Amino acid sequence: MNSWQKRVLEKLLPEKLPIFRWVMTLVLVLSLTSCGDKVSSQEVSTDYRENPPQISQISKQFSEVSPPSVIQELRTILEVYQPQVTIVTPRSDEILQDNKATASFQVKDLPIFKDSQLQLGPHLHVILDNQPYIPVYDLNQPLVLPDLSPGTHTLRVFASRPWHESFKNEGAYAQTTFHVFTKTDDNNPDIKLPLLTYSRPQSSYGAEPILLDFYLTNAPLHLVGKENPNDEFSDWRIRSTINGESFIFDRWQAVYLKGFKPGKNWVKLEFLDNQGNSLKNAFNTTVRLIDYQPKGKDTLSRIVRGELTADEVRSIVDPNYRLTPTPSVEKTPEIQPKLEKQPIPETEIPKESKTELTKPEQPKLEVPTAVPSPTLSPTSPEIITPTPELQPEVTPTPESTPLPKKIAPQTTKPKLDGFFNRRAGKVSTPQAPVETSPSLPPILPEIIESPAPEPQPEVIPTPESTPLPKISAPEAEKAELTKDTQL
Repeated sequence: MNSWQKRVLEKLLPEKLPIFRWVMTLVLVLSLTSCGDKVSSQEVSTDYRENPPQISQISKQFSEVSPPSVIQELRTILEVYQPQVTIVTPRSDEILQDNKATASFQVKDLPIFKDSQLQLGPHLHVILDNQPYIPVYDLNQPLVLPDLSPGTHTLRVFASRPWHESFKNEGAYAQTTFHVFTKTDDNNPDIKLPLLTYSRPQSSYGAEPILLDFYLTNAPLHLVGKENPNDEFSDWRIRSTINGESFIFDRWQAVYLKGFKPGKNWVKLEFLDNQGNSLKNAFNTTVRLIDYQPKGKDTLSRIVRGELTADEVRSIVDPNYRLTPTPSVEKTPEIQPKLEKQPIPETEIPKESKTELTKPEQPKLEVPTAVPSPTLSPTSPEIITPTPELQPEVTPTPESTPLPKKIAPQTTKPKLDGFFNRRAGKVSTPQAPVETSPSLPPILPEIIESPAPEPQPEVIPTPESTPLPKISAPEAEKAELTKDTQL
C-alpha cells in the first residue's frame, strides 16, 4: 500500500477503531490486486461440461459460446470410446534412403470411417512437422508423404471426432521422429518439454461458431502442478490471437468462438510458462490462415446452424446406424390397397357399359338410311327378291307383336312388285324408282334387329317403328292395279 493511501485511511477512520481500519485496508488491497490481474490476463473457462452453456465476451470482437446442440448430443455417443493410436511406419529414429515416406497407423477402440453421404466420420489428424493436418478415414490405405526435404521430420497423430474435435484420453496421441538421408536439428521437439499441437481452426468454414482445438503433451494438470510449486510449467497458459485480438485459456478443452469476419482470418496459438512467456520448443507457436464464408452448404456448416437433427446425422458416429424414415415409406403401400378397394364397387360400371352399348345403336339406326339408297337405285328384280329372305329375321323378334302384323302384308308386296315391276319395266321405267321409294321402311327393321343383342327393349320405344303405317304399299298396289286396268 502506498503512503498516500495510508494517510487517507488515517484521516477517514477514527483511531478508536483499529479492527475496522485493518478490515478496510485488507479489502482495498484485495480490490487493487484483482484489478491488476484483470488487466494483465483474461482467463476463459472452457469446460462446458461443468459450466452451463453461456455466452462469454472474451474480447471486443470475439465471444465464447456453447457447442451446437447436435454436436453435444452426438458427443455423448462417442464417450464410450478410448481410442489407442499407434504409428506403424515410419519407425522412430528411422533413416530413410528416399525423399518419400509411407505412413501407416493402427487404432483400437474407435471405428475409423467416413459416411458416404455426409462425408464425415471419426478419423485421424496426421501432422507432418508443423504443417496443416491431413485427415485419414481409411486405415487400410497407407498415407504417402512425397517430396520430403532431407533431414529430420516429426510425425504427430491423434484421434478426432467427426467435427474435428480431438480425443484427449491417454493413448489417443502418437508421435515419431524419422530422418530422410541424414539427421538435422530441425523439426525435432524436446520430449522433456511441453508440446503444443495445433489442430483447429483450419481451412474453410461456412457457419459460426468455429471450433478452436489443440493437443497438449508433457503439460501437467493444474491440480497436479499446485503440488509442485517449483515446477516452472505448473501454471501454463495457452494464448490465442485472432486477427490481432488476444485472450488466454487456462484449461485444455475445445472452445467454440463467434466474431469471425467474412473472408480471411488468421489464428495464432502459443504455449506460455508460469511467467507468461512463450515456451521455446519446435512447434509451440503456430499460425494458420482460414477462410470464413457464411451460409456454407457442407454437412458441418448445416450441423452448426442447426439445420440437421442428431438423428439425421447419427451415421457419422455410428457406422451401423440407418435413418428411421424407412418405416414411413413402408406404411405408404398399406394405404394403396385401401384406395384400390374403394373402386371395387364396380356394379355400376356394367350399367354404364350397357348405356354405352345402347348409345352406338342410335347411330346404327341412322346408317341404314344411306343403305337403302343403293338398293333402290337398281330396280332389277334380283335385288328385290332377297328382301323376303331378310324379312323373316324381323318376325322372330318376340319383343313386339305389332311388328309382324305390319310386316305380313309387306311379304306379299314384293311378289306383286316383282310381277308388276316386270310390266312396269316394259311400259315406263321412270315410274319404278318412284314406286320403290316406299320400300324404305321394310329395310329399317332389318337393321334394327342386327345391332340389338340385349338392349332391344330400349330400342322398341324408338319412334322409328311409326313410319310403318305410313308405308303406301297398298296404295302402290292400287296404283298398279289401276295401271293394269288402264293398259
